Amino acid sequence: MLVVPALGVGAPVAGIRTEGGVLTPPSDPRQVGWWTGGARPGASAGAAVVTGHTVRAGGGAFDDLETLAAGDDVVVRSGAREVAYAVDTVEVLSRDELARRSASLFGRTGPGRLVLITCEDWDGTAYRSNVVVTARPAG
Repeated sequence: MLVVPALGVGAPVAGIRTEGGVLTPPSDPRQVGWWTGGARPGASAGAAVVTGHTVRAGGGAFDDLETLAAGDDVVVRSGAREVAYAVDTVEVLSRDELARRSASLFGRTGPGRLVLITCEDWDGTAYRSNVVVTARPAG
């Protein structure tokens, strides 16, 4: 379960993989996907990447992800285990910028962190950018 109190989100988490280099969230917009090719939540190194849908009409787990602010809480729960994070940065990146920065954002090196990602900037036919939230372990 991914809990984001500032957004009123409590979303089930499913393991997901990349297909053709693309990380696609679960089909249920109320669920989020943890990329199994990255770090596990709570790991001491690397990015635990979680993606979720934004739904223009509402109902997506990450509809308001861009409204998070530094210091907001994010909690990942699995059984009796709970890992707490505090939001560090919130960025809106173009697809090109996201591709350029993907290794540093989503890599398995560097300090342990949680990265939340969703689509943003609907132009009537497609989303043109992504919201990327990086959170550090709380405490």
